[in-house]
Amino acid sequence: MLSGRDLMAGAQTGTGKTAAFALPILQRLSSFASTSASPARHPVRALVLTPTRELAVQVAESFRDYGKKVPLRSTVVYGGVDMNAQIEQLRKGVEILVATPGRLLDHVQNKTVMFNQVSVLVLDEADRMLDMGFLPDIKRIIALLPRERQNLLFSATFPDEIRTLAKTLLRNPAEVQVAARNAAADLVTHVLHPVAREKKRELLAYLIQTRSLRQVLVFTGTRIGANRLAHQLRRDHIHADAIHGDKSQAEREAALADFKSGKTAVLVATDVASRGLDIEGLPQVINFDVPHSPEDYVHRIGRTGRAGLPGEAISLVAPQDHDAMAAIERLIKKRIERQLIPGFGPSGASVATMMGDQPSRKEKERRPVPSMERRPAPSTPPKRPADPIFSKPYEPSATPVPAANQEPRPQHSRRKRPQVAALLGGLKKAS
Repeated sequence: MLSGRDLMAGAQTGTGKTAAFALPILQRLSSFASTSASPARHPVRALVLTPTRELAVQVAESFRDYGKKVPLRSTVVYGGVDMNAQIEQLRKGVEILVATPGRLLDHVQNKTVMFNQVSVLVLDEADRMLDMGFLPDIKRIIALLPRERQNLLFSATFPDEIRTLAKTLLRNPAEVQVAARNAAADLVTHVLHPVAREKKRELLAYLIQTRSLRQVLVFTGTRIGANRLAHQLRRDHIHADAIHGDKSQAEREAALADFKSGKTAVLVATDVASRGLDIEGLPQVINFDVPHSPEDYVHRIGRTGRAGLPGEAISLVAPQDHDAMAAIERLIKKRIERQLIPGFGPSGASVATMMGDQPSRKEKERRPVPSMERRPAPSTPPKRPADPIFSKPYEPSATPVPAANQEPRPQHSRRKRPQVAALLGGLKKAS
């Protein structure tokens, strides 16, 4: 990066990717640092795009902390808050701008930001931005940037879509893959609890209370589910709050601050929190709803086991989630330990499948069926049971001829049987 080369870099979440691009950018831009108050002396030189507000705030904080002794200005713009304060910061001039794509295009439309001096573009969590449908916005932003610039892709995973984007965006990039593709954090312990679907909430409360868990991040699949679960946990006398996209930015920041300080024991979140949240020393992550995408599992559990600290990833798996969990195990190349808690498990047949004693229906379908050629032929053909019907071969007889004193049976039409015709004739006479 210091030499100005394009880069595509991936590493396990929680290993310091933000510092990996923030420090070289600060180093390269330090030659442009100015103590002048004139906004013209502080044009945007580095643009960092992130998929979520939380990640944008975290990246901006990192630039501010790392560049504390360097006279470079930085700010962050994201949706969900009033634009006026952001416009005021932009008009003062900033060298480093961190933004979410949608809000950045709002500023472009209002002509409150200029890109003619941008020399570095960073796409942070690029795979997540593609998942969230930001590709058209990213292309619109890239079209506004100078052609001569350094392009940097940072991500926790390298799906094929990212490689396709890299071919159109990057020029002869260096590629750095610190860990195995889509690898889960090595310091995380994985546990799977088979559970009946209707008993998930009870099992979650049981785990939190019996194990005295004090800082737990719980993932659900929907925003409504997050609100409902947080409400149910509070009824069980567990301090819980929810964070998701329907909440205002102020509410999300307050919920996250209470969780980090320990005021809230359980934070229920949708996948909006699975990327970019850096919660120091987070001991447990619980998948209340198993993610549909195996890659999302990697990002969810990446909130624990960060910066060399151990963590635990707990998944509450109903029979309906078994196949999704099997796909996760194939991705991380690890069989997750099963722990059945008495009183919460599903029916016997489902437990046997989920514990690994029996294959699931999809696993049975994937198994190759042995061909007929490989089956050993029987030594002697099976004998047909003695039956007078099959004892002699069938020989069709000649057409039977009626006897001399027997009149041939008349052949009647299906539509006009004699009885029906006589009945109809009688009805006509009566009428």
